[in-house]
Amino acid sequence: MSTSAVEPGTRLAERFRLEDRVSESDGATLWKAIDEILARPVAVHTFGPDFPRVHEVVTAARAASRLTDPRLTQVFDAAEDDDHSYVVSEWVTGDTLTDLLAAGPMEPERAAGLVAEAAEALAHAAESNLYHLCLRPAHLVWTTGNTVKVLGVAVDAALSGLTTDQPDLEDAEGLGRLLYAGLTGHWPGDEEEGGLPAAPTIDGHFCTPRQVTAGVPGYLETVTVRACLPESRKGQGALSSAAEVAESLADVARPMPIPIAYPSAPAVTPSVSHAEGPDTEQRPARPIQSLTVQQPRPSSGTLNRVLMTVVVLLVIAAVGVGAWTVGRSLGNPGTPEQASSSPKPSTSAPVAVQVVKPSKATGFDPLGDGKEKPEMAPLAIDGQPSTLWKTEAYTSAELGNLKPGVGLLLDMGKSVQVSDVVATLAQAPGANVELKVGDKPELGSLKTVARQKDAAGKVTFTPDQPATGQYVLIWFTRLPADAGGFHGTIYEVVVHSPGSA
Repeated sequence: MSTSAVEPGTRLAERFRLEDRVSESDGATLWKAIDEILARPVAVHTFGPDFPRVHEVVTAARAASRLTDPRLTQVFDAAEDDDHSYVVSEWVTGDTLTDLLAAGPMEPERAAGLVAEAAEALAHAAESNLYHLCLRPAHLVWTTGNTVKVLGVAVDAALSGLTTDQPDLEDAEGLGRLLYAGLTGHWPGDEEEGGLPAAPTIDGHFCTPRQVTAGVPGYLETVTVRACLPESRKGQGALSSAAEVAESLADVARPMPIPIAYPSAPAVTPSVSHAEGPDTEQRPARPIQSLTVQQPRPSSGTLNRVLMTVVVLLVIAAVGVGAWTVGRSLGNPGTPEQASSSPKPSTSAPVAVQVVKPSKATGFDPLGDGKEKPEMAPLAIDGQPSTLWKTEAYTSAELGNLKPGVGLLLDMGKSVQVSDVVATLAQAPGANVELKVGDKPELGSLKTVARQKDAAGKVTFTPDQPATGQYVLIWFTRLPADAGGFHGTIYEVVVHSPGSA
């Protein structure tokens, strides 16, 4: 089927209806289409008569269709013949890495989390001898479903005619370039890529991330240099596969969904999509309005009868209440003070609370080597929910049976009364967490004042009894699964104290 003969409305395999032409390059056209059987949008590539690599693309697509990692684009169908060659794959919506960098570099840990997910997905593809070979910011998507998606594994390389003798190394370098872009907002190439400016150079070599952007953690600098900046390695070994990149980022916390504020009483509208079926007509959206049920207006005669009935009922009710009151007074004599001593609602105002800023934070591992990612601890009290502290990686939820717990210790600078502590944890369930308070940074001196089991997301720890101390400890006794291991993660901690300063 030639590109010129394919128009919006064309149906392929009696199922996929082409709707919008998205892009066209070298005889291959990308369409947004509708799967009429499953009523969902799909992406379809069609090919013009002069496109030279139809067989290679269809073969790659069929191989990619066997991949099961949900972070990789799913291929649904691929066909090759003289008139109807095409590839049908998942239609992905969300923000590409280019979109995420529109306002500048990302928070380092979030950028690393996105690339870590991509690296794990590509490592799974490599186990089936499938590679990407042309990773660009447009290929890494944070979807509207709050997941990471890598677009175009195997297929995009075939579309572009790319081959290499070292596919593992090519994907490792591609992941390094994505990490570089996320950390700096620049692309480590000779030209800009997807709207990102080319990275600055010194003596003909690309600057390292820390030379471009302040605040890049040293370990992420090292990962980036080992992956894609050979001139700056200074004896460090190269990361030569997606699996090695994934391993180097294994301790990075995975990106959390961006919180969305919802109205307290959202209006309800029919959930009808324009792709519900082959004959569904797409109607223009209308503004949502509040619905008021209007009752039929009674006639004047009916209205008079209703009013008269209401008056009679009110008179009867008043007489009944008066009689009951008199009878109760006769049967239960008492003083006027006793009669008027009914409880009054409390008018006391709620106790005001204030946020108390810790003077410092550190990882707390008194039963191990004494350290638990101390360099990341300040990120849990910096007021930025995209940064985080996390524990070391453990082999089981019970901390590998090495110790009963680890945690994040906050030094408040002075003894304070704690009314509650709000901690934002990872979304994965399974954490058992205790809140401990005391005046010495020693496990035996810190008293457990609150507990949460199977904790996840934003958790509030409220002591049962008044708790006062200079040190506040968030203590993990059980860890949730995370990135192939088990970690405790804290994105932010806020300590509240009663009263005002």
